[in-house]
Amino acid sequence: MTSVDIPSELFMDLDRSGPVPLYFQLASRLETAILEGELPPGSRIENELALSGRLGLSRPTVRRAIQELVDKGLIVRRRGIGTQVVQGRSTRKMGLTGLYDDLSQDDKHPSTKPLLHEVVPAGEKTSAQLGIPVGEPVLHLRRLRFSDGAPVALMENFLPPEFATITAEQLVQHGLYQLMRSQGATMKVARQTIGARHPSPEERRLLQISRPDPVLTMDRVAYDHSGRAIDLGHHAYRPDLYNIEVTVVDR
Repeated sequence: MTSVDIPSELFMDLDRSGPVPLYFQLASRLETAILEGELPPGSRIENELALSGRLGLSRPTVRRAIQELVDKGLIVRRRGIGTQVVQGRSTRKMGLTGLYDDLSQDDKHPSTKPLLHEVVPAGEKTSAQLGIPVGEPVLHLRRLRFSDGAPVALMENFLPPEFATITAEQLVQHGLYQLMRSQGATMKVARQTIGARHPSPEERRLLQISRPDPVLTMDRVAYDHSGRAIDLGHHAYRPDLYNIEVTVVDR
């Protein structure tokens, strides 16, 4: 992770006696530097004390400017890391696609770290949602998905036993839905619920989330052309790096 000193030239023309607040001027110049690539994604910038001292501005002025950019999703503050330019937020349009496919289409260079790959007996909730008997074997997967090297989602899925041949090694190279389709699966419709909640300690650690930040959640049951449930997913996303876009139509 790179650390970047913000060029002083960006702030040479700050109007210290005009009607436009200094925090707004500072935030605008920082936003321009981020959007134009002068402050690249993933870079850390100076802390408030160093920046206020270098520019001759008060810490409350710098703090408010930084907060403006945090509110816009351009930078994040993380304990132990500091102030960091975000990697670029991905927007997922609601369709029957996998996250790997969506990130690839957005040129976000997805990668995957398998965390769990096991065949287990279906519990009551899993059996009810997949429409299978309690105790029937299901493939249980957990993966950490990265976008341009930054952790963006923690993904858990339960699949019927015919997909147990999917390996952890395959999941490193391909998206889950790609692998399921290669075995003849046809995802036709899904029922999903979108929400937000406090992250668990494990989610906070793996997704590198600061303590007050929530996670965006999506629970999905996908069905094939015959109406049979073939995927049960529970996913948690970092909200500073991920959006879910939904189109609403008047019926």
